[in-house]
Amino acid sequence: MTYEKMALRNASSVKEFILLGLTQQPELQLPLFFLFLGIYVVSTVGNLGLTVLIVLNPHLHTPMYYFLFNLSLTDLCYSSVIIPRMLVGFVKQNIISHAECMTQLFFFAFFVIDECYILTAMAYDRYAAICKPLLYHVTMSHQVCLLMTVGVYLMGFAGAMSHIVCMLRLNFCDGNIINHYVCDVLPLLKLSCTSTSINELVVFIVVGVNVIVPSLTLFVSYTLILSNILSIHSAEGRSKAFSTCGSHVIAVSLFFGAAAFMYLKPSSASVDEDKVSTIFYTILGPMLNPFIYSVRNKDVHLALRKTLKKRRFT
Repeated sequence: MTYEKMALRNASSVKEFILLGLTQQPELQLPLFFLFLGIYVVSTVGNLGLTVLIVLNPHLHTPMYYFLFNLSLTDLCYSSVIIPRMLVGFVKQNIISHAECMTQLFFFAFFVIDECYILTAMAYDRYAAICKPLLYHVTMSHQVCLLMTVGVYLMGFAGAMSHIVCMLRLNFCDGNIINHYVCDVLPLLKLSCTSTSINELVVFIVVGVNVIVPSLTLFVSYTLILSNILSIHSAEGRSKAFSTCGSHVIAVSLFFGAAAFMYLKPSSASVDEDKVSTIFYTILGPMLNPFIYSVRNKDVHLALRKTLKKRRFT
């Protein structure tokens, strides 16, 4: 390729994108705006409230709630990366600059990967609590929890940076309309007028690693947990063990089930189906997690009562 053609290509590369959003039907714009605004408020209040409860109540300063704190913090940031920009698309044309799009893509990928590994760390914590109760405080010491958390965020950072570095080498001159409500990798690759083979390889590697490692860990952990629970003779003991990890099983099923439906469905599926299925693990999951972990959780109920009682007498 000659220098002149390269210069022309660089000159024609778009500087901003238009996010089409969830739907283009005018009669649905306002109802969907209020629906997702409500979801965002509930998600923010729920996750922020859970993080505050964990910080303020010493009896929740355990490995289980340490990881739950990180999950709620991730979900809070996750929602804030996606929903506010999505809400803009319901009331006006959602124009986003190239820099803003890359920033959103980075944090979107960062928090998705973080969520995978935090849920995995929580599964390992439940394995240690149920299968090795006498060694639990050694297995899940403060240093181990800290190292696991650092590993979670390093994996998120590495995966997000891999996407961004490869994305920045592309020129987008085949259009600037992203048929999605978020700057995601695959919709952006469709707009590139340069080769995306390296990007596709990176997507394959990053998604593969961040699906296989958590999935294997989750499978092994819950296989051992189930085997241990079934060996408990008392019905009360089995019930207590099941309730200990029941909330986490629901959260894992919601997140990984929705993600699997998104990435393992037939290639013939429409873009609208992609957008709808993405909602389940990018928006509904972060909203539901605080309720999944608190509705039947006696420790959280006790912490809430103590906190409200302190507020009442101050």
